[in-house]
Amino acid sequence: MVYLLPFLAVLLSFSIVWFSKPKQNNHIKLLLAFSGAFLLSLTFFDFLPEIYEQNNSKTTAVCILVGILLQIFLEFFSKGAEHGHMHLNLIPEKFPIALFLSLSLHALIEGIPLQKGDMLWAILVHKIPVAMLLSIFLLNSKLRLSTSLVFMVLFALMTPLGSFLASETNFISNFGLQLNAIAIGIFFHVSTVILFESGKDHNFNLSKVAVIILGVGAAYLL
Repeated sequence: MVYLLPFLAVLLSFSIVWFSKPKQNNHIKLLLAFSGAFLLSLTFFDFLPEIYEQNNSKTTAVCILVGILLQIFLEFFSKGAEHGHMHLNLIPEKFPIALFLSLSLHALIEGIPLQKGDMLWAILVHKIPVAMLLSIFLLNSKLRLSTSLVFMVLFALMTPLGSFLASETNFISNFGLQLNAIAIGIFFHVSTVILFESGKDHNFNLSKVAVIILGVGAAYLL
């Protein structure tokens, strides 16, 4: 289930976008805000205390900061796709390698803590709106459908691959605590950008506040 669900979540999101062809993404943006609150809250409630209990606090803090800086670096290439923004122009008929590599590394690290408590659900809830917005962007670009589909399938494989490597390889196991702390830094950066970003005309609307509160509440109850 840990391997299958993240893969299916991405492909299902792509299929929904392909068949429904949404003209507006306001509802997806609200789902994205919910996912950011849910991911951040579960990280605070469950994941962060567990990592601090098992590792030196200063080392953990450094690794979290490394994760934040790594995510900032990746966004030079992804242009914010990890939190639902696509500020880039794709070259027609050319596979977007830089976007793919940056998103893939993000998704690979995202898969490392999947077997930690409830983090599977946090990643799934985060992945669905991001994959939907990414699908809308790719399908509205000049890329061929086959290229977009290959992109999404390969992207869908990255998180299960990260989880597999974390459970089956010695290298990941030996540095598991540090890599999990880096993942926390990535989660912090992505989720806070989602939460604190203002909407059109810099309005932080009531609907977004409501879904953020709902996301925090859902994570607390879980």
